[in-house]
Order: sequence, then structure tokens, then C-alpha cells
Amino acid sequence: MCGIVGYIGKSNASEILTEGLKRLEYRGYDSVGIAVLNNNSIDLRKEKGMFNEVSSSLNFVSAEGNAGIGHTRWATHGVPCKRNAHPHSTPEGDVVLVHNGVIENFSELKQELISKGHTFESDTDTEVIAHLISENMKSNSDTLDAFIKSLKQLSGSYAIVALLKKENKLYVAKKNSPLVLGLGENEYFCASDIPAMIGKTKTFLPMKDGEIAVLSGEGVLLMDMDKNGVKKETIEVDWDIEKAEKGGYPHFMLKEIMEQEHSVQDSLSADVSSALELLNKHEKIDIIACGTSYHAGLIFKYLLETRLKKKADVIIASEYSYSASPDSETLVFAISQSGETADVIQSLKFAKEKGAKSIALTNIVGSSITRMADKTIFMNAGPEIGVAATKTFTSQLAVIYKLVFPERDLSIIKKIIAESLKNKEKIKEYAENMLNKNSIFFIGRGLSYPIAREGALKLKEISYLHAEAYPGGELKHGPLSLIEEGVPVVVLSPNDNTAGKMMGNLKEVSARGAYSVVLTDNKQIEGQASASIPVVSVDDPLLYPFSLIIPLQFLSYYVSTMRGLDPDKPRNLAKSVTVE
Repeated sequence: MCGIVGYIGKSNASEILTEGLKRLEYRGYDSVGIAVLNNNSIDLRKEKGMFNEVSSSLNFVSAEGNAGIGHTRWATHGVPCKRNAHPHSTPEGDVVLVHNGVIENFSELKQELISKGHTFESDTDTEVIAHLISENMKSNSDTLDAFIKSLKQLSGSYAIVALLKKENKLYVAKKNSPLVLGLGENEYFCASDIPAMIGKTKTFLPMKDGEIAVLSGEGVLLMDMDKNGVKKETIEVDWDIEKAEKGGYPHFMLKEIMEQEHSVQDSLSADVSSALELLNKHEKIDIIACGTSYHAGLIFKYLLETRLKKKADVIIASEYSYSASPDSETLVFAISQSGETADVIQSLKFAKEKGAKSIALTNIVGSSITRMADKTIFMNAGPEIGVAATKTFTSQLAVIYKLVFPERDLSIIKKIIAESLKNKEKIKEYAENMLNKNSIFFIGRGLSYPIAREGALKLKEISYLHAEAYPGGELKHGPLSLIEEGVPVVVLSPNDNTAGKMMGNLKEVSARGAYSVVLTDNKQIEGQASASIPVVSVDDPLLYPFSLIIPLQFLSYYVSTMRGLDPDKPRNLAKSVTVE
């Protein structure tokens, strides 16, 4: 996700902002900008490009003033370019702000504001917020009231820091997007992540959803949406910059696993409307993907066929041109985290040559497949530094579920993930029993089978142990010959319609001496295994993939680190596979 920095105090704001943004580069971005307040005038400088190039060419540090905001943008609305870069401003320059998150109702708000005479310069949802605050200030003499009124009109997620031309204050708000306040001596900071403030303060005040802060030279006012004061204890953090970039976690992978509660929220805000229209027009659907994205495709196929009664095939992208026959009646659904996966790009070209229509699901605005596909959905997961996909997988699933169930409230997914994240410490002990095994097997049925495949892939990617996944019913057709005393078998058996047959599979491997680890919320099955990992129970069995995947991500992470390996940089692998 994007990077935010805000400052007000006694120092030159531009220097604080420049240093803070530099420390947020690891998050990924496509454009950079700052805005500095000086004598009722705001100096706004921004451009597409890398930080060093932009900050140097625009001479960020020459901007004068003691209050300002800065931003590194990860595109979600509109291609990377200067006019879409943050900070965003009204034409009059009375309100300038930066924003992380996704405003779901920005189109409706934009049309309403246009009808009132507002003109827009960018394609972003963020610019709407600046115009909305400006409009509400016309009928509210109190700026804070206008700010709060604007927030209450927004649907979606946000971390907002606003700078007003005639006030030496920062207006800050948070909902479902990270934001932290930093407290210094007669100077105050805010940022999307602690690294931006390292070296300036060690005292921090994390904001909760629904909280608002007003920062001035006199201090920090923290309140709720009804202007009731909020009191909370500060935290002291003494991190070096490397540890700070990882949010205090030892690895990016663990940080990104823990971020899924928030990243999936933004993914559920993705605009799927135009893609859904195209999907509804087709009965023949080819899903093309590789690796983790392929496993998301398997779940999509299951949901399309069982819920929407559409014919769907999932084909590994590198095999598509050899095994598929797309035509003008075919819809190709291409999934690629980076949008630059060479196998997916070539398969998409092949399909287009045959007259097929296409939808791309990716995390990167402006990537190659977005320029090729007829429709594109951005998963809004934010940057993923670790090579092994974690949060982008759950984001892919969130978008897929939104396509299949467009009228359904899917906010429960965030709650399932949040609850699942609480069990990470319990999984370490199971990891210890897998450190020196030759082979580890994963089994599941129905929707659990693709998750079993993803669990095996994660483990082999970062621990270098041999891991394979099979449908539970396939054990008797070969793999059972490999089960002997002490061989780990991870059994995915949620309390759904597969539980009965999975109980039989569990007994099969247990009878041959396997070290069986069952992921379940079924008490009867739990007692039949060597060990059990609890999963979050759900009212709708279709949501079990979100309960099952988090424990498997933790399991692979702990096996990797206990073997002394770096899970962020697995050998021989790259984040974006740009060769066939």
C-alpha cells in the first residue's frame, strides 16, 4: 500500500518529509509528492517516478515551511502519472491531502460534486475527498466539523492527512488503513508506518479505526467521530531502520501474513462491475494462471460451476496454447499478481488472436496484462515484498468471491482472517516436527484441495522440503505407498460435507504410522490425529478457504525460519516471472 508522512513543528517540514518518504520506499510506489504550508500558501510538488529522481528534480528540500504532508503512491485508481500522484488538491488549493485505502462510493460523490460546479483533474478516488471537504467547509464555519461530515459520507477504507491553506494544522483520520502518530518535543508526526518516523521520535500513538486527530504546534487532539476525546497510552519503540521497515517483524513474509486483515478489506472494495457484466455474458470460461494464482483459479472454477452453473476450465498458463481451443465464445480470465507473468501474457495473446474476450485480475496498475485485457480488476493488496505470495492470494480470493456473490456482504471474510491470525504461536510446535523430514503430504477435498496445494507450494518454496498435495480420495491410487512411520501428512478437514470421507483418509494414513496434523473445527476428527491445528468455524462452508490458508502460511513460515532460511528470498525464485 502507499506511504504517508505528515509533520508539524519547529523544523523545516520538507526535510522531515523527504527523509520519511525515503524510508518508505520498500513499500513500493509509482509516484512521489509533498505539500508544505508556508504563510497561508501551500507549495505542492509531485511527479511520477522513483523517489531519488523526483525529489532531486523537484528539489523537495527547498520547500519552506514547518507543516507538510508527503506520499508515495501505489496506484489503485488511474495509471501512474503526475496528475494522479498525491498530494491531491482542490483547484483553489484550499484543501490538500494524501490518502491510503479505497473509497468505494467515490463515483457517486464525484458526480454529485460535479453537479455543484467542482472540476476534477485526476482519475483518483482521493481527489474526491479534497473536494468534499472544501464543499462542506462552505456550510461549516468549524473546519473540524466539515472534516468529520466529509468522513461520514465516505464508504470504504482510508488513512487521510489533510493540510488546509489557512490553518497551521494537520487533520488526520483512519478507517481500515494503517496510520500511526509520532510524538516529539513540540513537534508531531503521522505516517502509514513507523519507519518514516524512526530517528525523529521513539514515542508513538497508533490510531484505531474511527479515530480522528488534529495535530498542531500545541499538541495532538485525539477523538472519535462524535468529537469525544480519546485517551490512550503511548508506546515506546526502539527499532533500527531495517526492523522498522518490517513493522518490527523479523521478515516481510510474516508482516505480510499479518497484514491480510487489512489488505483483504481493500480487495473487497475492488470495482468488479464492468468485469461482472462481461462475465455474465459468457458460459465458457478459461482461467489461466501460474503457481499461487493457479490455486486461486481452481477455487474460482469450483464456485463458477457449483454456484453460477458456468462451464470453467483452469489451465496452467504455460500449457494453454497446447491444450486449449479458445474462440469468440470464450472468456479468458487471466490471473497474475504482477501483471507481468510471461506465461500468462503469451497465453492472453494466443486467446486474443482466436477472438476471445478477456478479464485480467492483477495487483499492478499499468502492468502488461492490463493493457491487453478487455477488462481489468485490481486486487488492491498493496506491495508484497516477500517472494512467496501470501496476502495477494487471499486478495485474489476476495475478488473472486465478490464476482461470484456480488450482492452478498462479504465483510465476514475480514473477521475470519483476523481471528485466524491469533493462532500463529500455536503452530510453531507443529513446525518443529517437520524440520528434517524427506517428504510432507497435504490432502483435502472440495474447496480444501486447492488450499492443500497452496499449502504444499508455500512449504516447498521457502523451506526446500519436498511437499505434495493430493485430493483425499487419490491416496489409494498411488501416494499411499509413500506413507510410513513418521511421515507428516497435513489433513485439511473442516466441518463441511467432506468431513466424513476425510475421516477415512485420516485413518488410512494414521494406520500406516504417519505423523498426522489435521486442520479442523470438527471435534470428532480432531481427536483422531497425532496433532490438530484449530481453524475458525464459519456459517457458510464456502468460506473455509479463508480459515484454512492462514495456518498453512504460518506453518511454512516457521518451518523455513527454524531451518535457518530466509523466507523472503527463496533460492532460484523471483517475485515476477518474466520469462517463459
